[in-house]
Amino acid sequence: MGDRKTESGWVPCPVCGGRTHTKVCEDTVLINFPLYCPKCKRVTRINVVQMKMVLSKEPDA
Repeated sequence: MGDRKTESGWVPCPVCGGRTHTKVCEDTVLINFPLYCPKCKRVTRINVVQMKMVLSKEPDA
């Protein structure tokens, strides 16, 4: 299990482009994930599938 190399990367903030504290691997799937940016102090809901980030369409309540 430790022999496999998986690609991983930090999720950038979709608002300011700063690096967040969230790191994902290539097999990570996030749906409606509340991403917090320590730089601009905003929370944005995102979807991540196969290292591709898309803003979530669902409105915040």
